[in-house]
Amino acid sequence: MTRPPDHPQPTSLLDLFVSFTLLALQGFGGVLAVVQRELVERKRWLTKEEFIEEWAVAQIMPGPNVVNLALMIGGRYFGLRGALTALAGMLAVPLLVVLALAVLHAQFADVAAVTGALRGMAAVSAGMIAATGLKLAASLRKHPLRWWISALLAVFCVIFVVLLHLPLAYTLLSLGSIGVACTYRTLKREQP
Repeated sequence: MTRPPDHPQPTSLLDLFVSFTLLALQGFGGVLAVVQRELVERKRWLTKEEFIEEWAVAQIMPGPNVVNLALMIGGRYFGLRGALTALAGMLAVPLLVVLALAVLHAQFADVAAVTGALRGMAAVSAGMIAATGLKLAASLRKHPLRWWISALLAVFCVIFVVLLHLPLAYTLLSLGSIGVACTYRTLKREQP
């Protein structure tokens, strides 16, 4: 795929593997913020709009979102070999780290300091996800839907997941369908 010079791409399969390995090692708990910062702001492999589109597709596919995204980006630049390389980068070294942490957690799970640290990390992770959502919300200005429709869908999403405890699949299916239908209707009206 030919990209303009202001949008670099991975130079090799090794670059892709190392990039996704480092990305995965940074992303414990709050991976969305890390992925967005690395791929959009630091490496510039994707624009904000491309990232949002790719992330939306990654979310509706079965499996972990960031793994789906790695597969799509690897495939974008190097085909099947790139997809598998990006997947290996996301899973190989982090798997070893997680296994080592599981062994350590089994030994020290009852220690109060460990329990408190894990609670603190959960709060930080939630904050990182919220901050990334707010940062990416700026790109909604270019979306065909009016801002208040997008905001209303976001509010309903929070209500469905947080208050009503609906499964994410039902939330995505219902609100995603409404969002797609509204966007399609808006685009159809704007066409001459």
